[in-house]
Amino acid sequence: MGRRPSTTRVGGRSRADRAGSLAGLRSVVYSPAMATFGLVHGAWHGAWCWERLVPELEARGHRAVTMDLPCDDPAAGCARYAEVAAAALPPAGDLVLVGHSLAGLTIPLIAARRPVRALVFLCAVLPAFGQSLEAQVAADGSMYAGRYAGHPGRVVHADGSTSWADPDAARQVFYHDCTPDDARRAWSRLRRQSPAPRREPCPLTAWPDAPRVSILCRDDRAIAPAWSRRAARDRLAVEPLELPGGHSPFLSRPAELAAVLDGVVTRPV
Repeated sequence: MGRRPSTTRVGGRSRADRAGSLAGLRSVVYSPAMATFGLVHGAWHGAWCWERLVPELEARGHRAVTMDLPCDDPAAGCARYAEVAAAALPPAGDLVLVGHSLAGLTIPLIAARRPVRALVFLCAVLPAFGQSLEAQVAADGSMYAGRYAGHPGRVVHADGSTSWADPDAARQVFYHDCTPDDARRAWSRLRRQSPAPRREPCPLTAWPDAPRVSILCRDDRAIAPAWSRRAARDRLAVEPLELPGGHSPFLSRPAELAAVLDGVVTRPV
C-alpha cells in the first residue's frame, strides 16, 4: 500500500539481533501503513528531544506530533499531562502513542480518553492500576538501573522537584552513547521535574483497548533492561523489541528507532 506525504508537525546490531527484532515486529502489525505518531516525552525533557526522530519518521511517510508537558508545574500529575497531550494531538484515526520513560504513565490515560491505534512504551515505566509510581518503586526497586537510583548528580530541591547538576551527570544516566556536545546541549534544555506524577495513583482499572508495544534499550542506565523485559511479558503481555544503546535513542540513534517504529505499523503478520 502506498504512503501519503507527511504533513507538518507540532513541535550496530548482529544479524541474530536483527532477526529477533523482526520476528517481534511481525506480532504487532497494524494497517494501513501510514501513521500519526504522538511523541510524549519523559521527565525533565520537552518536545525538543524528538527533533531528530521526527524527520526520520516523516521520511518514512508518517506524521509526528510533539508537545511540551508541564513537568515543572508542582500541581501537574499524569492526569494533567494527559490533558495537555490530548489537546495537542489531532483527531486522527491512525494515532500511535509513543511514551518515553515517565510518559509510560501518561499514554494509557490519553488512550482512555480517545481511540488510538497502538501504545508504544519506549524505555518506559509502566502504570500499576490504583498505585503510584512511588509505591511501585518501594515494592520493587529493580525498576531503576543502578546508575540512576541515588545518582549524586540528581538534585532534589526544597519543593521536591528534581534537576540534574551538570552535563556529566545527565550524560552518565541519559546520554552516555551520545556525543559530548549532544549531551551538553540536551542537559542545557532540561527543566525541573515536579514529583506530582510519581505520587499520583493510576486511575485506571484495566488497559485501554489498544495493542501494546514495548521497546527497550539494552544499555539503558535509567530504566533497568532486565526489569523492562520482565514487565513487558508479565504486565503488557508482549515480547519486547530491543535496540542497542542507552536511555535516549531519539538522540543517539534516531534512524534505528524510526525503523523499529515504522516496522511496528507496516509489517504484515
